Amino acid sequence: MASSQDSVSESAARAAREVRVVLSRLKRRMRETYDPGDLTPSQMSVLSRLDKDGEASVSDLAAAERVRHQSVAATVGVLVERGLVSRRPDPEDGRRQLVFVTGSGHAFLEDRRRVGEGWLTRALEDQCTEEERRTLLAATALLDRIVRS
Repeated sequence: MASSQDSVSESAARAAREVRVVLSRLKRRMRETYDPGDLTPSQMSVLSRLDKDGEASVSDLAAAERVRHQSVAATVGVLVERGLVSRRPDPEDGRRQLVFVTGSGHAFLEDRRRVGEGWLTRALEDQCTEEERRTLLAATALLDRIVRS
């Protein structure tokens, strides 16, 4: 049986590996640049997921995060105590509660993102030439085209 790798060029396979590795490193490095405000990685993950996806039930979050319902319920409880998320009844099912990011939660995340982007901006300014930055802009446009197709 032929693998999907047999029908692609070596350069496509290598580019895929390199992009995956570098993006993973970049994401990790940007996370290291900001103080998570005493939130655990799982709390940050749930908060970020809600910020991106909108409101969700604890069951939906547990499935998306691939963890036990009880673990997410405890995580959400901490986020509620911190004022970063809130709960409201599901209008379609009164037995369920939906969790959503509060204004404070959005501000918290935006502050962390701003710090990470500031680090990257400074690194690009200090370590790259203007031509290299233009190359990065062209590469990100290509990646965006691939993601959107």
